Amino acid sequence: MAVLKSERQITPATGKKTKTRWLIVLMIFIVTVINYADRATLSIAGPALSSDLGINSVMMGYLFSAFAWSYVLGQIPGGWLLDKFGSKRVYFWSIFLWSLFTLVQGLIGSFQSVTTVVIILFALRFFVGLAESPSFPANSRIVAAWFPSAERGTAAAIFNSGQYFATVLFAPIMGYITFTFGWEYVFFFMGAIGIIVAFVWLKTIYNPKDHPKINQAELDYIKEGGALVDMDTAANQVEKKQGPNWQYIKQLLSNKMLLGVYLGQYCITTLTYFFLTWFPVYLVDQRGMNILEAGLVASLPAICGFIGGILGGTFSDFLLKKGVSITAARKIPIITGVLLSMSLVIANYVTTEWVVVFVMSLAFFGKGFGSLGWAVVADTSPKEMSGVSGGLFNTFGNVAGITTPIIIGYIVGTTGSFNMALLFVGASALVAILSYLFLVGEIKRVELKKV
Repeated sequence: MAVLKSERQITPATGKKTKTRWLIVLMIFIVTVINYADRATLSIAGPALSSDLGINSVMMGYLFSAFAWSYVLGQIPGGWLLDKFGSKRVYFWSIFLWSLFTLVQGLIGSFQSVTTVVIILFALRFFVGLAESPSFPANSRIVAAWFPSAERGTAAAIFNSGQYFATVLFAPIMGYITFTFGWEYVFFFMGAIGIIVAFVWLKTIYNPKDHPKINQAELDYIKEGGALVDMDTAANQVEKKQGPNWQYIKQLLSNKMLLGVYLGQYCITTLTYFFLTWFPVYLVDQRGMNILEAGLVASLPAICGFIGGILGGTFSDFLLKKGVSITAARKIPIITGVLLSMSLVIANYVTTEWVVVFVMSLAFFGKGFGSLGWAVVADTSPKEMSGVSGGLFNTFGNVAGITTPIIIGYIVGTTGSFNMALLFVGASALVAILSYLFLVGEIKRVELKKV
């Protein structure tokens, strides 16, 4: 029988298994760091940009939300593109295009009218969100293909922790660039890095059966552990030829377990977007820091979020290996972490700067520890629609990217303070806890009924 061109001869299963899967998740982590750094460019450059161009807090709220409008709208189409064309090609164009749109944002200062600036910047942020929409469903899809169930929590935690490491690494750098050269160069710098990373992606990512460095022992190990190694080569042919199957999507939307996960993710993402958009502004406007100080201070909670994210995933997999059910192994760190994240409300009642930084760091640690939603997606997505399933999950979660910046913008614009905004974020965390306690039952892979 002829060997298909898309496949290659795998090194026989002799000796120790290779660890190629960890190189794959490392590349996903790097791309996720760039992804979140590009989302945060406006947050870091925002105070200087709004001062130079005359943009008020309500306008900034809408500009912060522009990314999420298209990011949400693009989730199901992006997931379908992943299922149709595979993760490698779709993700390359995703990285390249969002980086290009990021770079172009550095040119908006050439327009004189505030209205024109707001419209063009909103449009560019909108296109960044649209281009990024396949990214996290692709992350989950690649992890489902490359990792056995017992390592999936750690793998998902590694790539998801990229959102925190983005702030650790790039917030100080972007703060320095803004302070030294001007806000425009933040966009030029980040856009150029992303374009370079897009081409590195093409040279490093493969399906498990196609990777030049994997041996048969590793392939057998991940396949026997539940990895969907033939996801792209044996995907549903009907889905490849046609658009998304809305009957299948309806089944996903009527699943109580998934609806509970979706609600929980919306609430957890509310915390994400507070830190991603308004937190540096909070440090400048309410705590009196300059943008350089804010960039440095914003990195401290992010370091804690990064540590929490890694610990949450490894703790979940540790519980699995000890024989704890997958339901308990995922829920325990999620509920514990989100409960810790509510500590940010304490910042309303303290004035000492180091205490504010401490409670924000504790909240970000908790948020990271409980961010196992993508591991749950990898555990529950049906094989036929893993991209679309991840897209649905991300759709619900990132509606918070629309609502959070706007709600906080109106709160700050109306009250002149962030106090009610922090209460709003804390209440969202509480709803996430209740959702996992009372709506999400047993966590298991969804089996679609054929239509």
